[in-house]
Amino acid sequence: MLLLGIDLGSSSVKASVIDGENGKCLTTAFYPKDEMKIIANKPGWAEQNTEVWWNNLKASVSECTSILGPKKQAIGAIGISYQMHGLVTVDKFNKVLRPAIIWCDSRAVEYGEKAFNSLGKDFCLSHLLNSPGNFTASKLAWVKENEPELFDNIHKIMLPGDYIALKLTGELTTSFTGLSEGIFWDFSENRVSDELMDYYGFNKSILPEAKPSYSIQGTLLKSVASDLGLPAGIPVSYRAGDQPNNALSLNVLNPGEVAATAGTSGVIYGVTDNKKFDLLSRVNTFLHVNHTITNTRLGVLLCINGTGILNSWLRRYTNGKLSYNDMNDQAEKIAPGSEGLSILPFGNGAERMLGNKDKGAHIAGLNFNSHTNAHLFRAAQEGIAFSFRFGLDVMKDTGLNPQVIRAGESNMFLSRVFRETLSNITGTVIHLYNTDGSIGAARGAGIGRGYFKSENEAFRGLVVLGATEPEMKGSHEIEEAYLKWKNLLMNL
Repeated sequence: MLLLGIDLGSSSVKASVIDGENGKCLTTAFYPKDEMKIIANKPGWAEQNTEVWWNNLKASVSECTSILGPKKQAIGAIGISYQMHGLVTVDKFNKVLRPAIIWCDSRAVEYGEKAFNSLGKDFCLSHLLNSPGNFTASKLAWVKENEPELFDNIHKIMLPGDYIALKLTGELTTSFTGLSEGIFWDFSENRVSDELMDYYGFNKSILPEAKPSYSIQGTLLKSVASDLGLPAGIPVSYRAGDQPNNALSLNVLNPGEVAATAGTSGVIYGVTDNKKFDLLSRVNTFLHVNHTITNTRLGVLLCINGTGILNSWLRRYTNGKLSYNDMNDQAEKIAPGSEGLSILPFGNGAERMLGNKDKGAHIAGLNFNSHTNAHLFRAAQEGIAFSFRFGLDVMKDTGLNPQVIRAGESNMFLSRVFRETLSNITGTVIHLYNTDGSIGAARGAGIGRGYFKSENEAFRGLVVLGATEPEMKGSHEIEEAYLKWKNLLMNL
């Protein structure tokens, strides 16, 4: 059986088809070839048009099925990964009412803070394991107050992946993982939080029916199948947010295991079986993809909004013609510590680990006579690695203390400077694997369909491509640079 995985990001939509028997990726495609537009009509806002998502999905899947030719008839399951914490609203005809408010939009921060104070710190941390913060529920509260006529026309709300599943199958559902991701879930009671819903004035009917991440969640509509070049009736059998799915793609399913990504945002995601929380709500806890009532599996997530987007910004505003590989090569020519240049990468909205404050990006120690673009490239990659170290120290308070970090060979992890800096400053070994979000979604689809007899069977073909271990060389300079960076951050 062949398995199709779809990964809806904020930059592009990627599709991959793997052979379930050996785990080999047969074809992959992504659209657009540059980056999807993020609409920011006001500071701190971030929206995207759902139709743009759908058009890029169709282009990606169609390219894959075109390459496969007759083999596409063997596709037996579809899995969906998606950008987390977004808000899609539809009316009773399933018509989208407004552009999606996406994960990095920070307009709802004050709504979450008010909810945290009103519901009480003890309740929120013991039941929600988080502050309501800037999650989907708080974004909906913003719509309720600022767009009341639109709110009155909402039939259901969805996460981005729920919208994609609706388009594929015509079925309006969500997942239990998704409910926790939107801060709707009460971890103590194992149900939707009545207290949160009552506080915000939401009727439970506004939430779609929830299903397990591994489950048949509908089948491919005939009308849609023809657009995608697929046979009708293929089950959609897996759905998860991008970070739980990234963990799945790396076979991070058991307590103590940790995954990381460094795309537009940077994330450390660890699995635990303990319902612990950070007293300052700087990390987020969700139901993991393999969580059940009898087998507790929670994902503790540390998100840094401004990571790879900093690298992208530098690429545009320095030369614009350099590839990321060129930038990585230039960064390698600069000594650890970037000759005193420090960059704080927090320029992509409010940062959860900084108390939901938008401190902005900062460049410090710049010398017009000695620093070059190459210094900026290195300082940016070091600053991103330093933000991971800062966040990992926060996560240790919840009981996670990884010795190994697993990551896909993509984005910032393609840079040797970034890998070595991260390994040295955290004291961890970094393993890179031949996987990504779309491949992970395909594996998840095979589990949900029941094609694989066990989770372990789903990871045939998953291979460690390389390892980066902490080294003594340059470690002193990196540690000094980190302490300088941290001092700069703490004094903002």
